[in-house]
Amino acid sequence: MYNLHSKISTRWLHPLLLLGWFLIGLGLRFTNLTAKPPWIDEFATIVFSLGNSFLPVPIDQAIAPEILLQPLQPNPSATIGDVIHNITTQDNHPPLYFVLAHQWMNLFPNQGKYVSLFAARSFPALLGAVSVLLAYVLGKVAFRSRLVGQLAAAMMAVSPYGIFLAQEARHYTLAVIWVIASLSCLAIATSHLQNRTLLPLWLIICWVGINALGIATHYFFSLTLCAEALVLIFLAWQQSQQAKTLVFLSSLWWRIYVVAFGTVVSGLVWLPSFLDNRDRSSLTEWIQFEGIGLNLLNPIFQAFAAWVTMIMLLPVESAQLALVIVSGLVMLIFAIWATPILVRGWKFQLQQPQNRLATQVLTGVVLGAIALFFILTYIFGIDITRGARYNFVYFPAVITLVGASLAASWYSSQKAVALIWLMGFLSAITVIFNLGYQKYYRPDLLAPIIQENSQVPVLIATTHKSLVQTGEMMGIARELKSSAQTTTQFLLAHQEKDPNTSTVVLENTLKQLPRPLDLWLVNFHAPIAAEAKKCLVQTKSLAFVDGYEYKLYQCR
Repeated sequence: MYNLHSKISTRWLHPLLLLGWFLIGLGLRFTNLTAKPPWIDEFATIVFSLGNSFLPVPIDQAIAPEILLQPLQPNPSATIGDVIHNITTQDNHPPLYFVLAHQWMNLFPNQGKYVSLFAARSFPALLGAVSVLLAYVLGKVAFRSRLVGQLAAAMMAVSPYGIFLAQEARHYTLAVIWVIASLSCLAIATSHLQNRTLLPLWLIICWVGINALGIATHYFFSLTLCAEALVLIFLAWQQSQQAKTLVFLSSLWWRIYVVAFGTVVSGLVWLPSFLDNRDRSSLTEWIQFEGIGLNLLNPIFQAFAAWVTMIMLLPVESAQLALVIVSGLVMLIFAIWATPILVRGWKFQLQQPQNRLATQVLTGVVLGAIALFFILTYIFGIDITRGARYNFVYFPAVITLVGASLAASWYSSQKAVALIWLMGFLSAITVIFNLGYQKYYRPDLLAPIIQENSQVPVLIATTHKSLVQTGEMMGIARELKSSAQTTTQFLLAHQEKDPNTSTVVLENTLKQLPRPLDLWLVNFHAPIAAEAKKCLVQTKSLAFVDGYEYKLYQCR
């Protein structure tokens, strides 16, 4: 009877533990899910997922908030074809996530006449929780260890970086799922190559399919594939050195080439759309790298910040300086204590014959991806280290390696493992309560300033180049729409190359509007119109709120 009870307990131990990690991950990702205001990228996701477009929003004329926010209204007549057409012709991303989000958001009731923010964010939050389960699969498959799988799932559940990705209405958690699946295929494939056995047909089909879905979700998924290719090239070279022959010409490797060929073909489908994105360069201006002076060091610090926050992040973005200092010191002390433990665990796994290959493969993926990041930045001038979210391309590999390192320490120091997990949990709370990984744009801070300082009709003017600026103003309009604020209008003064075109539009608009009027120039990058100079300047210099710089003119 005791043995039967013991077997039943052992059988259910790992499923119950995994269920616990999943529920923790799910709870963390759904806590305060709609507390933070949406920002530009999220507005783009919502609009395109609804099958709508930014193009109907009028430019070069004063418009009411309701007109500016109209693309956020559900469109019952929109089809999946509309979603695909709009995203491929107006944005710079492939359409898979937006199609799925379109179906998902149709399941939810509207919030008034606009789509519910919960509907938009709940899908990536759910996918983020699913990645906890899949982290277990990757750890177990790569290291043939349920303990590694459990610890990888535990760390994925509380990763502050993972929660940051999951609480935004964006496609990164879906991309993370494809990264985990592709890395699992890589782990199985390299095991076959090491054992000199043919890759099974099911693995080839699954791997190509997963890679195709990954590219259809985010073009930067190709960086994961490039990192995997670098690992396979290194493995071929290593085997050739050992066998004193060109093993990559053998039948074993031909099946790898089939996977590579199928993946390339699936990626070429999106080549026309990708090349067309060059005409929408204004959407990616923010990642252009100017390697001058101290700017040369920025990518290094930005990359380092993303690495650290995969495991820990205390309230270093708090408004209270004392809390920021204490948080920074605690993180530093923790890093000094935890880093040797993780490094020892990594070295231990590297020394184990049964785990050496998996450790080398995942480490190679991480290092290869990081190298590609810096090559793109310093050689091609595309600083993708500025977007922490882009590190999704190797994030699951880092979490799995951390799980493997902790597994090496499990039997000797469970308290250390527990403390590292607890730091992750506290870091997750930090992100949830907006004390870390804060939104880049904070219209919730700017709107009260406008309400407090303006008791007459308001015109909020900005220079407009693309949907980015439309999204900036949408954030403000969304915060103001439910208030008792007096009449508010928005002006998107379009600008191609000549800044004076925006100035002329502002000049003509001001001449048409009655007085009194408060003019708020928000992210207005053009010479000030002569009509505006007749007004009383209330802010002598530009004032700043996260994502917004503004200046108030009172026209009486």
